[in-house]
Amino acid sequence: MAGEPVGFLGLGVMGSAMSGHLLAAGVPVLGFDVDPARRAGHAARGGAVCANPAEVARGAGVVVTSLPGAAALHAVLDGEGGVAAGARPGLVIVETSTLSPQAKQEAADRARAFGATLLDCPVSGTGQQARDGDLVAYLSGEPAAKERARPVLAAFTRAQHDLGAFGQGTRMKLVANLLVAVHNAAAAEALLLAQRAGLDLGAVLAAVGDGAGSSRMLQVRGPLMAAGEFAEATATVATMQKDNALIAEFAASLASPTPLFSASTVLYQAAVAQDRLREDTACVFGVLQRLAGQ
Repeated sequence: MAGEPVGFLGLGVMGSAMSGHLLAAGVPVLGFDVDPARRAGHAARGGAVCANPAEVARGAGVVVTSLPGAAALHAVLDGEGGVAAGARPGLVIVETSTLSPQAKQEAADRARAFGATLLDCPVSGTGQQARDGDLVAYLSGEPAAKERARPVLAAFTRAQHDLGAFGQGTRMKLVANLLVAVHNAAAAEALLLAQRAGLDLGAVLAAVGDGAGSSRMLQVRGPLMAAGEFAEATATVATMQKDNALIAEFAASLASPTPLFSASTVLYQAAVAQDRLREDTACVFGVLQRLAGQ
């Protein structure tokens, strides 16, 4: 991969962090985003800004996509000025977004139509974890394409799990996100109980975090809850709501009961009602505080 440009489509919280690790490693990154400010940020980090996805595809053999939804992904693939207009023979597209299994399959079919191979490779972790290089990749798809993608993924993830056939990555990500939703809500509930019991939340995070009651969400979001810092989001309530809808649809399609997940989604809906859509998902602690009259 040394010296060969990598393409990035989507330079938001996740895309900017992931591409930033490649730039820090000396890898040229050709980037595009519909937001001018994000394009300017990419240039400021040392990346090359392209006019459209087609220009990105013309200059890179591996292109990473990090996008907010299925419509955005399909548009960058074969919309006006899309990847299809510039794809080199053998192009590999590493699709890291959290979308439905159906949307991922449609994207793979669209890519195949113009000679590219799309890998289903969502990543697990918050925006801060992305900046820290603490993401985990759930890689699935065509074996030869996965081998070409591995060096790129290794630059911005701490682990890459090869899950086999296309689509398994998204299925794994939805399972992981169910746990994130539940564990985040559980951390908020436990910390509110501790606060109302007169315990020091710093001490709670240290002691509980060192025992059997710990979780990744307690470690990552617990400090934000304790400090009441929700404005600078590493993952917004809006994103959580989008992901929760995907989880609910996935579980319903398999007739798999999700009582704890269903209970936790009420808190995220309450966060929306409290005008917290752009806040970090740690704000469910604030939601519970308000319910408790604080």
